[in-house]
Amino acid sequence: MSIVKRNNLFFPSLVNDVFGPDWFGGMDKLHLSTPAVNIKENETGFELELAVPGAKKEDFKIEVDNEVLTISSEGKTETEETKGNFRRKEFSYTAFKRVFTLPETVDGSKIDASYESGILKLALPKKEEALPKPKRLIEIG
Repeated sequence: MSIVKRNNLFFPSLVNDVFGPDWFGGMDKLHLSTPAVNIKENETGFELELAVPGAKKEDFKIEVDNEVLTISSEGKTETEETKGNFRRKEFSYTAFKRVFTLPETVDGSKIDASYESGILKLALPKKEEALPKPKRLIEIG
């Protein structure tokens, strides 16, 4: 609980009491966010990078269905602390889902993914017909 000084009197901050952690600190690890994503295009395809620190590659589910790419994750952590006759057990759940409509130029059957240092990377290669064509010299006959 935080204290706010007004007119030489001290009052508890009602906003912090209502929206802040509960009395036992149970909400201090509550995360309600969708990971940030970077999308880059190059000559051969697209690269997606999602910032998802603290996850394991087994936590992710990546699907392509009808040219729609879905990236989702669900995680559960459990902690238990015992000191004398005091026992505290907490559960934490995190989940997110990001959905992307693939452009017609992407070959959905060749998407590749990797996870390293908290970054989930996806390579979305372009279809052969969408790749840039090399220069061709045309001779006049």
